[in-house]
Amino acid sequence: MEDKTILNVEGMTCSNCALGISRFLEKQGLHQINVDFASGEVVFEHVEEAKIASIITGINNLGYTVIDERADSSVSKAPKYTSLQIKFIICAIFTFPLLLHMFLDEPIFHNSWFQLILTIPVFLIGLLHFGKSAWSSLKSGVPNMDVLVTTGATAAFVYSIIGIILYQNTEESHNYLFFETSATIITLVLMGNIIEKRSIRQTTSALTELVALQPQLANKISIGQDLLETVQSVPVASVKKNDAILVNTGGVVPVDGKVYWGNASLDESTLTGESIPVFKETGSPVMAGSIVQSGTIKVVCEKTGNGTVLSNIIQLVKEARQSKPEIQKLGDKISGWFVPAVIAIAIITFIVCYFMLDYALEKAIMNAIAVLVISCPCAMGLATPTAVAVGLGKAAKAGIIIKGGATLEVFDKIKIIVFDKTGTLTTGAFHIRNFQPVNYDEQDAINVVYSLEQHSSHPLALSLVRELTAKATGWISFSKVSETHGSGLEAIDEQGNTFLIGSFASHRHLTEDAGHTIYLSKNNKLIATIDLADELKSGVKEMVDQLKNEGYKIVLLSGDTLARCNEVGSALNMDEIYSGQLPHQKTEVIQRLKKEGGVMMIGDGINDAPSLAMADLGVSFGDATKIAVNSAQVILLGNNAASINEALKVGKQTLVTIKQNLFWAFLYNVVAIPVAAMGFLSPMVAALSMAFSDVIVIGNSIRLKFRN
Repeated sequence: MEDKTILNVEGMTCSNCALGISRFLEKQGLHQINVDFASGEVVFEHVEEAKIASIITGINNLGYTVIDERADSSVSKAPKYTSLQIKFIICAIFTFPLLLHMFLDEPIFHNSWFQLILTIPVFLIGLLHFGKSAWSSLKSGVPNMDVLVTTGATAAFVYSIIGIILYQNTEESHNYLFFETSATIITLVLMGNIIEKRSIRQTTSALTELVALQPQLANKISIGQDLLETVQSVPVASVKKNDAILVNTGGVVPVDGKVYWGNASLDESTLTGESIPVFKETGSPVMAGSIVQSGTIKVVCEKTGNGTVLSNIIQLVKEARQSKPEIQKLGDKISGWFVPAVIAIAIITFIVCYFMLDYALEKAIMNAIAVLVISCPCAMGLATPTAVAVGLGKAAKAGIIIKGGATLEVFDKIKIIVFDKTGTLTTGAFHIRNFQPVNYDEQDAINVVYSLEQHSSHPLALSLVRELTAKATGWISFSKVSETHGSGLEAIDEQGNTFLIGSFASHRHLTEDAGHTIYLSKNNKLIATIDLADELKSGVKEMVDQLKNEGYKIVLLSGDTLARCNEVGSALNMDEIYSGQLPHQKTEVIQRLKKEGGVMMIGDGINDAPSLAMADLGVSFGDATKIAVNSAQVILLGNNAASINEALKVGKQTLVTIKQNLFWAFLYNVVAIPVAAMGFLSPMVAALSMAFSDVIVIGNSIRLKFRN
């Protein structure tokens, strides 16, 4: 992530916590702020070290803890119990005897001073844990759930203290003792927080697994003065470009590079979603994070650290989670107003019960406390980000990178799916079916084409170079070469001759024959035509059939010839076919189709970039041109168009999960608050309900991981 500062913060439990930190950072004059409470990452624009120190202090003062990752983690061991777990254990030990007076007649359990002594440690822990966070949230202007918990527990504790002072040793004293209520609220909410934290970790497990794939050590090969190779285990961070690395069976490739010795079968499933092992030999590219299932290879390093494919995948997933869907913004807005509204409802509940319905004082207070502790703004705050985290992680494990949680909402709007042809539906590995010179020497024409196409990365150019390597007998030097996307290459040789190679659109002024794939001209005179053929990718027919069965309109949009487009379109039974389209014409078609419904465009070339950006949802491939990848919102790492079905399914399932979570969060609060206000729930039952309302939302998000 360029020009960004990342802090890891402990103690955030909901979207209100994240919103409070965001407000604090905004007051510090920072921009590009994103706070993810699920992962604990706080991201903002890069600032100088001195300002970072004051920001860390400020966040710590809000009641959270900024983790210093610069500490030596190799010597520190994870504690057996977290501080949260220790607090819960202590509170549970003191709270349990307080509940025994409900079941046992032993005088000690009914003694007010005994109950007070047991409650004080629990109340102090609760005050330090929830109270500090509550006060900090109030200062930041975004009150969180801890305000409700602290208010409810404090009200029960103070009311009980007043009962001891005013009614000690009287028969009425038991009507004023609610120490167990105060202690139980704190203990149950701590338990809920523990379960919630464990559950949230499950929502980010896919990202954690990707990070875990990054090896820390590499077997670096060195050649001594005696020309003998020695292998030394070194930190991956110390490996540089062109270093040689040895990877044996069971090892993880630590860098991106090429095999220069040996062969092996590699598992790339976590990176590409392809479950079948890939055979690698001399010259084959390998990616960091791939696992060698069998064999031994020596790799020359090309990219390491943040430059590897794996690092880019991790970064894309992290950045994707920072993009909030519109539906989440609604939940965040409601969560921001929720706590003040609940406090107002609790006050109204007390007033109505005590002054209008003539309830006993203790009954009116308990109803108000029940309202406070049963309310759960966290459920609404957790509804969207937990589902987005699981959905993005599930897609990433299938080799599908979705750029942004906001993109997930678009999947449900798609009605039309538009495919480019070359490299998308077809293999892109073209074969020359016919090379026809036009009043020009064939060998000279071959040499011109071979030399020209060296200057382009288009799939057609790469195929021509591969096909003509064995046939070319000479190399032509050009003083100037320019590429026009969608038209072709124009070059001037050292003698001043102008060559143009491209589609029919660039040569229509020279010929009326539009039936060829490539045209070559010299000094504005046609000198050769080339007919190319490629094959449909494996699984494409089944993929298109499935999409049509699901009701999508399927469109072919290509710059290739009418004959070839009709051939592919007919084989796949496409609804509409557009051939011979230049980049600007493709965008016009996309714009026209968008009037009929949401449009997804799948392409991989430079000439597809404008239409990818124009579509409601652009999809490209991991090995596509950089501009196409940057223009797309979805990247298929496995370079298999059949992954489209999986991407659509994950996108729709995630949106459904978000809606289910929000429905539960709203329904829970709409039903629970009135029930508590009417006195049908004790504060202890209310606290238990609140503690598990979050878990239900998170559990539903985790369920998304296992849906087919």
